[in-house]
Amino acid sequence: MHSDYITGSLATNAGTVPRISTAWSVNDILNTIKVRWAIGRMNYKVEPGLYAVGNPDNDSEIFVTGNFKLSFDHVRKALSGMNAWLLILNTKGINVWCAAGKGTFGTKELISRIGKTDLSKIVTHRRLIVPQLGATGVSAHEVKEQTGFRVIYGPVRADDISEFMKQGMKASREMRSVEFPLWERMKLIPVELSYGRYYVFLVPALFILLSGLNRQGYSLDLAFADGLRSAFNLLVAYLAGLAVTPMLLPWIPFRRFALKGLLVGWVAALALYLLHMTGPGWTETVSWFMMIGSLSSFLAMNFTGSTTYTSLSGVQKEMKTALPLQIGMAALGVILWIISKFLTV
Repeated sequence: MHSDYITGSLATNAGTVPRISTAWSVNDILNTIKVRWAIGRMNYKVEPGLYAVGNPDNDSEIFVTGNFKLSFDHVRKALSGMNAWLLILNTKGINVWCAAGKGTFGTKELISRIGKTDLSKIVTHRRLIVPQLGATGVSAHEVKEQTGFRVIYGPVRADDISEFMKQGMKASREMRSVEFPLWERMKLIPVELSYGRYYVFLVPALFILLSGLNRQGYSLDLAFADGLRSAFNLLVAYLAGLAVTPMLLPWIPFRRFALKGLLVGWVAALALYLLHMTGPGWTETVSWFMMIGSLSSFLAMNFTGSTTYTSLSGVQKEMKTALPLQIGMAALGVILWIISKFLTV
């Protein structure tokens, strides 16, 4: 991991602290694009500890975030023009929201990091500004009891930090609102698409191979013609679940993501049917409705942990009921699809 964001150091009563830039370098921008496509995402992190922004002193505010590099970058950028301390917790390279749910952005780690950085020697006040999305993992009263530091919950978005500070560390209703607009949903699509890259190549390849089956044995011509059509249908199912569903999320009926994905998948299958892409007979057509619907439904559930639409218990309940049905539909669809190969001449 490049550390070109470190521009120098600052001497404190507890030793030297790295000074960081609030501007993104070309390398930061390129790495952000890469991580959006899940390239090196699991190791995209910074060293936990204390960092200086600008020229902070013993009365400068302390902002807390996780060591996922993308979180770190957005927070330091939001601190542009300020003199502040940035305390980085070891969240194992996971963003604040997810880390709070997993416990890595939590009370124990915050208390430990306060001690390891000798924070009480560096500042005379006892205030910590913790992101609101980390509140589920941090027990403010425990932190106060064990360290003397008072936790102040900041805004949801790093971009609101400047206004939050101007308002005397008071968050407006808008700053407390957790939203999931179209642009935020679209930013998640590349990651999900990249996770399924093996599916995009291996599964269609298998269908192309099996498309040559027929009553007379095996036909390379059928493997090519029907195989490409099958590969295209599978790609449509993939995009229906991982791209179309999140983009249209607020407007698709139903609360459960499995049902949202199923509906989008069936609409896509209907479009393919009207374009004569689901085969010559009803058996193959029905098989495609089942396969596309189940795949789109399953893939759409990938977004349940990334949104404000569901709770942890809701996600667990949905997966428990939907997954067996999705597997059953997909299996039956594949069986019907293979049978259809022997029903046509």
